[in-house]
Amino acid sequence: MILIFVFFDTLGYDSRKFSLGSFARGGQRWVLAQMDPSHFEAESELRRYEALLQMADLVVRPSSLSDLFSDFTERLRQYICFHLINFVMHEPAENVMQLYFWRGKDVKFEPRRLALDQSPSGWVWQHQVPLAIENLTTETRFGEGISILRAAGMQAYYVFPVTAGERRLGGMGLACAHPNVYAENDIRFLQRVAELMALALENALTRGALQQEKERLQMLLQVNSTLVANLDVQKHFPAISDYIRKVIRHDFASVALYDESSQSLRKYAFHHGPGYEIFKVGDSYSLRDSTSGQAFLAKHAKVFHSKELQAFSSDVTRKLLAHGVKSICCIPLATRKGTIGVMSLASKEDDAFVSQDVGLLKQIGSQIAIALDNAHAYREIRTLKDKLAEEKLYLQGEINSGTNFEEIVGESPLLRNVLDQARTVAPSDATVLILGETGTGKELIARAIHRLSTRKDGSFIKLNCAAIPTGLLESELFGHEKGAFTGAISQKIGRLELADKGTLFLDEVGEIPLELQPKLLRVLQDQEFERLGGTRTLRVNIRLVAATNRDLEKSIANKEFRSDLFYRLNVFPIRLPALRQRKQDIPALVRYFVQTYARRMNRQIETIPAEAMNALMAADWPGNIRELENIIERSVILSPGRTLNVPLTELQRPVSSTDVAHTLEALERQHIVRALRETRGVVAGLHGAAARLGLKRTTLQSRMQRMGISPDEYKN
Repeated sequence: MILIFVFFDTLGYDSRKFSLGSFARGGQRWVLAQMDPSHFEAESELRRYEALLQMADLVVRPSSLSDLFSDFTERLRQYICFHLINFVMHEPAENVMQLYFWRGKDVKFEPRRLALDQSPSGWVWQHQVPLAIENLTTETRFGEGISILRAAGMQAYYVFPVTAGERRLGGMGLACAHPNVYAENDIRFLQRVAELMALALENALTRGALQQEKERLQMLLQVNSTLVANLDVQKHFPAISDYIRKVIRHDFASVALYDESSQSLRKYAFHHGPGYEIFKVGDSYSLRDSTSGQAFLAKHAKVFHSKELQAFSSDVTRKLLAHGVKSICCIPLATRKGTIGVMSLASKEDDAFVSQDVGLLKQIGSQIAIALDNAHAYREIRTLKDKLAEEKLYLQGEINSGTNFEEIVGESPLLRNVLDQARTVAPSDATVLILGETGTGKELIARAIHRLSTRKDGSFIKLNCAAIPTGLLESELFGHEKGAFTGAISQKIGRLELADKGTLFLDEVGEIPLELQPKLLRVLQDQEFERLGGTRTLRVNIRLVAATNRDLEKSIANKEFRSDLFYRLNVFPIRLPALRQRKQDIPALVRYFVQTYARRMNRQIETIPAEAMNALMAADWPGNIRELENIIERSVILSPGRTLNVPLTELQRPVSSTDVAHTLEALERQHIVRALRETRGVVAGLHGAAARLGLKRTTLQSRMQRMGISPDEYKN
């Protein structure tokens, strides 16, 4: 029998199974043991094999890495003496050793990354053999790694490779406060423990990877479902950001789209936590001075860290830095047509986005890019559909209420001259200004120019500027966005867009208000405009034909029409003769109108009395062809038989049109003067002269200026 005194550290063997008695001295626990040496070694080996068997159940037990390392530590400390234990894993992306677990008395765990040559675990990972450093005070290798252990008061350090098959995972290290602690059988035992740890760690990593992959697939499915079910990416981007945050932590997410007109990125959608209320939709920033711009130009994903972010001068980057952002990941949004924008995620952590995260974000970026492309295509289809619907309604209106002229009728030299001018200018895209009295057929000439032009397959869209109230004229011409004004419950496409790649005919162009004339001038100069209430610049390709019965040069002198707009319209003027100037065309026109209305009313008219034709030839026709057409239509209605019955009494005009015009102007002047007297010279306001007369202030001022009326004369 051998009596031995054995010292057991608090982290060492459980000596109760072998003790005959125990006592404490000097703060340590001493045990009086009685055992045969061979029996002691056999019992020790048996206990260690039992320990390995107990640890084996950790291999298949589902647990996190921290729980796994902790369970191994608690089991191991019952069978082997150590003061400090750590588990270090290799990070393939950066080829460094990452300290994952560290436990020891009065030692705090600090996450660290060490280069391979600075870490004992790195050496073991490379060489795949255990490393025993019996005396840390004399060790000269591994710089920082050894310094950490010395600072913790350790003197011996043993590291074992944690390798499962061909997969080298890292190392397991045990340190003691005394040198030369472990014997050969201890080393063998710890190697077996490291092998078990490798199997358990591989299973845990596999389970974790599967769980992570499951979460990522679920997130991709949620993002895809959201994008498929909703075309409005801007509205649902916050929900998409929340789905991503479950897998990839971030503090700010945004989508910016490329604006070709300004060659910059424009903020389209974003989502952020509290305190980031510093951006708004529509903000734009340079391609070269922003992180998103750099990714857009490079056409591949980019990750920026704190030091790199400091080099950017853009306001958006500086604002994010001021809010604590330390890393940004930018993913270009690529479609079949090219890169359309960038999705960006920002985090307050410096290494928030690893390569695996970037790969996942690329998949999400592809989905968002496809959704944005589909939404854009949908908007284009909807716009074309709306345009076709507008054109259909417009053309139906033209059929129901429009002209009855299929051909221009007449052979007079004046008319032939007009047609020659139209034939000359039609093949070009030059702006045409058609001048002439009301009812002379200005629209027919405009249509003839369109039919003879290269745009004949495009739309011929007309707009009578005098027939639409001033407040609605801008909307009719340029269109408006939803909510642009009270009553704008939906988006409206204007006549300019309807006429794209065709011809726009502006009848009575001299009636366009002064405030709209610069916008029309811009269309003529740059072929671009914005809808009422919109911010997006639209480009069109139109040919403009304008018509008026006003003297525009006189209107310019009266400050009622812009001279620069007149010069743009007056590129190729065509003046139509009045009907009284080409009376030889009246018989042909009469026959044409009689046939047209007789066929429409199912009448059979074969004879036009000579007396009626002579009266028609002798008439002055101040309303020109339109007046003649109305007379003939009325005559056909009044003709039950085969002879045209013309109401000749209606052709007698005791008062000339000039006298009537003068009389009407005098009456208008009297009304204006009376209103000014009643309002004491006040023109505008609810109780002003314009309101009393039911006119716009600008219209009344224009008429007063033309008649030489000054409101100052009536203030008293």
